[in-house]
Amino acid sequence: MKRNWIIMGVILIMAGFAVFQAVQTQQNKAAVPEGVGPQPGLAAPALELPAFDGQTYKVGGKRDKPLLLNFWASWCTPCRDEAPDLTRLYNQYKDRFDVYAVNVTVQDEIANARDMVKEFDFKFPVLLDYQGRSMDAYQYKAIPTNYLIDKDGTVLEVLHVIEPKYLEKRIIELSK
Repeated sequence: MKRNWIIMGVILIMAGFAVFQAVQTQQNKAAVPEGVGPQPGLAAPALELPAFDGQTYKVGGKRDKPLLLNFWASWCTPCRDEAPDLTRLYNQYKDRFDVYAVNVTVQDEIANARDMVKEFDFKFPVLLDYQGRSMDAYQYKAIPTNYLIDKDGTVLEVLHVIEPKYLEKRIIELSK
């Protein structure tokens, strides 16, 4: 009789452990974002963020011009390397395309971001992501990450460090 109770106890413990594992697995699946972010051919996720200029900017849906959505931080060396090219291309083609530079403020210091904006003379809107909403929406894994988005709000390309001649060619193609 005592042996039956021991076996019954072991079975109950194992069943409880199995139920616990199943619940944990479900919770872990719910916490991990699905997918890998917007891919070419898909709609750009909606995003609304404040900017240094005091305005709020929206991404997603139809636009007047194509958009380069650039995710960056002041401590990111490749971001700093591409900054002069972004400034030059924007200044040259601002009538043909928009640039929104989204500072990953949740991982950056606002003063450092402001200094970088001044250093590289950004004239395009610099959006501030204090809460990581852009990471949730775009699921980028590294910065810089750039999304080239057409007038219809469709992601055309996902680029990391920008090659200026290639981007210039794409700007000209998209603005025809």
